[in-house]
Formats: sequence, C-alpha cells, structure tokens
Amino acid sequence: MLDKPRVIESGNLGPMDSALVPRYGGAATFALLPRLDEVERADIKVVGVPFDSGVSYRPGARFGPGHVRQSSRLLRPYNPATDTSPFAQVQVADAGDLAVNPFDLDEAIASIQVDALELTEDGARLLTIGGDHTIALPLLRAAAERAGGPVALLHFDAHLDTWDSYFGAAYTHGTPFRRAAEEGLLATEAACHVGTRGPLYGRKDLDDDARFGFGIVTSADVYRQGADAVAARLAERIGDRPLYVSVDIDVLDPAHAPGTGTPEAGGMSSRELLEILRGLRGANLVGADVVEVAPAYDHAELTGIAAAHVAYDLIGLLEES
Repeated sequence: MLDKPRVIESGNLGPMDSALVPRYGGAATFALLPRLDEVERADIKVVGVPFDSGVSYRPGARFGPGHVRQSSRLLRPYNPATDTSPFAQVQVADAGDLAVNPFDLDEAIASIQVDALELTEDGARLLTIGGDHTIALPLLRAAAERAGGPVALLHFDAHLDTWDSYFGAAYTHGTPFRRAAEEGLLATEAACHVGTRGPLYGRKDLDDDARFGFGIVTSADVYRQGADAVAARLAERIGDRPLYVSVDIDVLDPAHAPGTGTPEAGGMSSRELLEILRGLRGANLVGADVVEVAPAYDHAELTGIAAAHVAYDLIGLLEES
C-alpha cells in the first residue's frame, strides 16, 4: 500500500509512483493510472472491450485489453515528443472492462453503445481498447450522439472495413464503417482510411468505398510522402469538425505488430503512426479506440507495446481537445 495519494502537480490522481511501487508490481491498470472508482471524476476514461465475436480470421482480440494494459506499465507521465504531461492537465482513469455478451453479436453491439453513452454522460471522453473492430460501430453511434451529429473519422487500418457483409452477416469487424456511413454517423467528406494495403476481392471494393465518400491514404503514400505531409493533409480534410480516431493495430507492419488477427505485409512503422498522430494536435478529438490486438500471436509484447504507446498519444490528443 502507498503511504500517500498518487497526486501529481495539478492535484489530479496520477499513475502509481514507480519510486514507491516497481512498475512490474501492483494492479495492471493502463499506465498504472488510478481506477475509476478511486477518483471523484474523470475527464478521460480508458475502457476495455474484451470482444472478438466479429472476427473473420484469427480470434483472440478479446484478450487485447489486458495485454495492452500489461504492456503499458513502462509509460510515464511526461511525453517529451509533445512536451506535455497529459495526466497532469486532466484526470485520466481506467474504467475497467465492459461486460459484453460473446454469443450474441447484436446484443453486444447494443450494450457497448449503451455503456459508452453512460460513461460519457458526465462529459468524459473515451479511449477504448479492443476487442475486434466490430466495436467501432457502437462507439461511433455514441460519439455521434454526444457530438450532436455526424463526426469526422480517421481510420488507421490495413483494410477498408467497408464491406457489405461476410457469410451474410451485416455486422463483423470488416463492416463497421459501411454501417456507420449508412446510418449517417460520419461526415464522410471528412473521413479517411490511413495505411491501407494488400489484396482486395475486386475493384468493386474501392468503388463502393469511394461511393460513400471516404478518402484513402495508403501505407505506400505514407512511405513516399512522409508522416508530416500526410498529417497535414489529414488535418486539412478534418478541419474543426468533431473527430473520432479508430486505430486497428494491423495498420502497422507485422514486423511491428505481429499479434493481430489479419496481418498484411507492407505496413507502416510504429514511428510513422505515432508521428502522424502527433501531427493532429489541435484537432477536436471526441473519442478514439485501439483495436485488434491478439496477444496469442504477439512476441515480447511488440504489439502490446505499440498499442499502448498509440493509446498514450491518443490520450494526449484527447486532453488537448
């Protein structure tokens, strides 16, 4: 037990003091932050959604939230890349995991939406750790409701995730952004996929995606143009609209993130992804997720560490919003 509260300069309750408790000890909350029930309020809530009933290839993302939390133990309160201390400026807390039905996909989607709305009822913003990408749809429903209308979207992924169905199912990890567009949740003129690559079923996949209005920045575009130029293009497309960021960890090359369900060669590096996110400072971020971490395929926490650092930078963007 600590002899004194984990208070940082602002008066917020911050991460566990590693001078008192080793970083490999204690409860594995995200970045060793306090639990939600340990604080009077929270401006940003980190919540896990251990659900992978929508996957089409490798299962296991249901274990992602716990793995990312374990991999986040070495995160520290000050971010020199942005010269910010996000945990000092606002209260950030770990809200634990949502209880999601693994056998009924429709019920799971509905309950995630209800829980997301409840967690943000007090004005807090969510950083969600998945779980497979199916969960982005109910999270977008909640974000659009809180924003009072359609939101801009940056979708970091190897895949488009705008397919119509799989085996006749309308709700899978490959369909959330098509459903979101159909439901009017997205300002599609300010929506963009980033990091896409790999084979498709046919040209129609791209035609359908374009019909909904999505922009595409491929992983090859990132390689050729550079992270700074890509971030500038994305910021211009987004403008000052409320923004939701969804990061499928398979946007990274398997060399950087082997622990995921549908890996594709030729992806971005973790450095490129982090620099693009840092180039979005000033955006009106209203929510974000990091999904598709499947620890059974990870090695030496490569994927978990990458996901934890992405989540950390997203918390910084949420704080600045």
